[in-house]
Amino acid sequence: MKYIVILGDGMPDYPLEELGGKTPLQYARTPYMDKLAKQGEMGMVKTVPQGMPAGSDVANLSVMGYDPARYYTGRSPIEAVAMGVKLAEEDMAFRCNLVTLSGEGPYKKRRMLDYSSDEISTPEAREIIEEVAARLGNETFNFYTGISYRHLMVWRGGPDGFDLTPPHDITGKEIAAYLPEGENGPVLLRFMEESCSFLPEHTVNRERQSRGLRPANSIWLWGQGRRPRLDSFKEKYGVEGAVISAVDLIKGLGILAGLEVVNVPGATGNISTNFRGKALKAVEALKEGRDFVFIHIEAPDEAGHRGELEIKIRAIEEIDEKVVGEVLRGLEEFPEYRLMVLSDHPTPLTLRTHTAEPVPFCIYNKGDAVKNPQGEFSESFAAGGVFFPEGYRLMDHFL
Repeated sequence: MKYIVILGDGMPDYPLEELGGKTPLQYARTPYMDKLAKQGEMGMVKTVPQGMPAGSDVANLSVMGYDPARYYTGRSPIEAVAMGVKLAEEDMAFRCNLVTLSGEGPYKKRRMLDYSSDEISTPEAREIIEEVAARLGNETFNFYTGISYRHLMVWRGGPDGFDLTPPHDITGKEIAAYLPEGENGPVLLRFMEESCSFLPEHTVNRERQSRGLRPANSIWLWGQGRRPRLDSFKEKYGVEGAVISAVDLIKGLGILAGLEVVNVPGATGNISTNFRGKALKAVEALKEGRDFVFIHIEAPDEAGHRGELEIKIRAIEEIDEKVVGEVLRGLEEFPEYRLMVLSDHPTPLTLRTHTAEPVPFCIYNKGDAVKNPQGEFSESFAAGGVFFPEGYRLMDHFL
């Protein structure tokens, strides 16, 4: 038996007037996912436990079969694992976004224009993070380059006592009410303010502005946590597996679970990603002897955060055609397989951030007959199926 999970990050949404009261999932053309919905088992799963942050870290822990209440220690230490950054027990890791804040004036009076600096390229970001490290880093505070706008700061021997806000939650808002708070928040605020004193004049930013792109004129620290540990996925479920993703968060979860990370050329984490390449690599991994592959696609989430309706619809359609469709074609030669398509959390376009509502899933076994002739892969249709109130139990059910 082969097992495949295809996860479209942030696909679920709310009904939209401009789509005739449909959600992007309902509106998008998704013949392959709809076929699975007609033949497979549909339902809803609550991936974010009550009282926990509605982030991809918590939600994907659930999807992979790990109870966040037991295993979650923060977002950035998971990403540190994927980046190869070693954390001691006493270290505190932070996500370090490169963001675009509005114009001049006091730092606290500025607005969050873009949490991703127009999705800055990794080569450009590397130059900026190197400048940040040279000016702000030392033996205690270390900065590391990640991918695009997503980077890392480690406070060696760092304390607790922070109240931090994800920058994608405050797009368009004045930042004063969302700056680092808590006993040790002022230390982080000082770094953010100092970065804004020299980054606007950085060569990379001047060149980006000449091309009409937003500058990465400040760092933003959030997502703190300490070194995590996960039980082995193989020991837990008895299968050898791999993860495929463009983002360090999912790669880190895979490494912690003992899964192999399969890198795909051209995987970007946005609409320009190599959708078909991910599907082909997944099938190749199964042919090479893995029993389980987890494919993660970030593009719908990025579109949701940016409020880009057409891009979100296109991302969903690309996932359907180039990932689900390609995987189904590649699996034809296997005598049996089990496929699950789902999301981790909604990223509603009207809110431009994550919510904790349940998400739809579909589980299909090779050869399943049509059960629901009117079935479609959507939030409303899935709501009539089985419900998993504890998200981490869905993987038990699937495997």
